[in-house]
Amino acid sequence: MPDKTYKIVELVGVSEESIQQAVRNAVERAGRTLKALDWFEVNEVRGTIRDGHVFQFQVKIKVGFRIMSEDELRSS
Repeated sequence: MPDKTYKIVELVGVSEESIQQAVRNAVERAGRTLKALDWFEVNEVRGTIRDGHVFQFQVKIKVGFRIMSEDELRSS
């Protein structure tokens, strides 16, 4: 099996529900346009406050996806 090479992109996921949902939103959205997503890493958590309450969660994540071989690209 050939060695794997990855590309990393940085994303910010947002949710009014939870940190976990903000991560899911970012990964699911990236999955619509990127192939071979393999992993993510949470780098920062922040949010917004409205009227004295947590309003929105924001997570900065790095997502790694494999650089696909020509054979993998043809078969996908």
